[in-house]
Amino acid sequence: MKRDFSFIFISFFIFNSANAQGLLGQKEEIFTRQDSLRGSITKERAWWDVKHYHLDIKVNPADNTITGSNTIKYQVLQEYNSMQIDLQNPMEIYKVIQDGKVLKYKREGNTFFIELVASQKPGNIKELTVFYGGKPKVAVNPPWDGGITWKKDNNGNSFIASSCQGLGASVWWPNKDHMYDEVDNMLISVNVPKNLMDVSNGRLLSVKQLKDGTKTYNWYVANPINNYGVNINIGDYVFFSEKYKGEKGDLDCNYYVLRENLAKAKIQFKDVARMLKAFEHWFGPYPFYEDSYKLVEAPYLGMEHQSSVTYGNGFKNGYLGRDLSGTGWGLKFDYIIIHESGHEWFANNITYKDIADMWIHESFTNYSESLFLEYYYGKEAGYTYVRGIRKNIANDKPIIGKYDVNNEGSSDMYYKGANMLHTLRQIVNDDAKWRTILRGLNSTFYHQTVTTKQIEDYLSQQVEIDLSTVFNQYLRDTRIPTLEYFFKDNQLGYRWANCVPDFNMPVKVTLNGKEELLKPETEWKRIPANAENPKLEIDKNFYVASFNVTE
Repeated sequence: MKRDFSFIFISFFIFNSANAQGLLGQKEEIFTRQDSLRGSITKERAWWDVKHYHLDIKVNPADNTITGSNTIKYQVLQEYNSMQIDLQNPMEIYKVIQDGKVLKYKREGNTFFIELVASQKPGNIKELTVFYGGKPKVAVNPPWDGGITWKKDNNGNSFIASSCQGLGASVWWPNKDHMYDEVDNMLISVNVPKNLMDVSNGRLLSVKQLKDGTKTYNWYVANPINNYGVNINIGDYVFFSEKYKGEKGDLDCNYYVLRENLAKAKIQFKDVARMLKAFEHWFGPYPFYEDSYKLVEAPYLGMEHQSSVTYGNGFKNGYLGRDLSGTGWGLKFDYIIIHESGHEWFANNITYKDIADMWIHESFTNYSESLFLEYYYGKEAGYTYVRGIRKNIANDKPIIGKYDVNNEGSSDMYYKGANMLHTLRQIVNDDAKWRTILRGLNSTFYHQTVTTKQIEDYLSQQVEIDLSTVFNQYLRDTRIPTLEYFFKDNQLGYRWANCVPDFNMPVKVTLNGKEELLKPETEWKRIPANAENPKLEIDKNFYVASFNVTE
């Protein structure tokens, strides 16, 4: 039986009202010093700015170990003599050298504090090398519970990959593991057995054959990159490529897949050019022309590693062959190609400073799926899709997490976040302006790490409305705002309820067959109804509930 969406929302009304009053009680999360060391800008991090990494490692599938070094070039911002470097158990740092001298360090859980002896004068460019190794955490359920995945392909060859968002890149290599400070550029050198290939970020500079029969792949990343975006992908890969003629010229698109999947990939990966055309239209130029675009088969579902997007969707449309929206439109594209590539704009170009603001990555990228559909199949296709994914919203906890403790908020950052943005588009009510806003985000915050406040302020400025209560409602509250209304004495009374204080979002309605823009507040307002049997319908593209208080 088909149900009206507004009435589905009513079932949430009592739940969310109670939840907001604490009647259901959410278990308070307990955070430790390790959470603070991982998630905050400690004084041992704040005094230096990372400029360059040279990650030089050997990956040994025979015993699931990684050994090597990371040479860290940095600029001194303030004089200090203790540097925080992160590397998670059971990995170990063996030695740290600066200016030819071996440095002392102490370990506290997943954090190492290195005692510097050389003078650290503000403005100086310095470097040190960290030697390390061990058996990194094995990914349990990648990419959500990450680490290193060690598998075999159908021909018995090793098939290995990293995935570590949230968990942190320090699960497999030593670095300044906080999102606020992206390295400016990076050299990634990965030594693997001779029958395997490594694919990492950026462009392949060289492949060196070693006397022991192994090979070292050297990849250079010319653009700033976040730590979790750095990856290794090791397997018996075959390669094909194409050039995409984009807004900034020719973009190299390089594809790496297991040997047995080449034919399927050449068909399925045609979605890449479609993706680039749609997303350059909506968001502006692909942000990493200098580093190319790569799509790399991986032994898990996929991840948005910068210029090295990983793919494991089975060469099927949808999400492993399923339509997450339930509308049919989700089977018109390969979910992993479109979604993970969308992160090149929102995650890799514009990056959160604190994982509590992960919605900046996931809300915009989830919303990008509907924009892709709109570009190729029309506005109603995109609109239908984004409304369809509402069925996946839990309204369980706020979308924004706790700051400074490496804590992400609710998974509603995907579907609810996308519908918040879709709602904002209805408020703008100007498709050309909306596109300008999306492109402006990517140019204004090009290659930057940002806070929620920066994004909120930008959107309010561009929409020319103070959207602070809208963001408070959708990002920091679990309730669905409800437009309460009644008809009496040939008047329509209306107000917002089930909402944050002073909630004042405009909403489009159809009143007696005529479209109107109401500007409700939390106090009752009244306007003429002008009909014998008045009828009110809320625009279904607004993610709100409605309730006739007289029925």
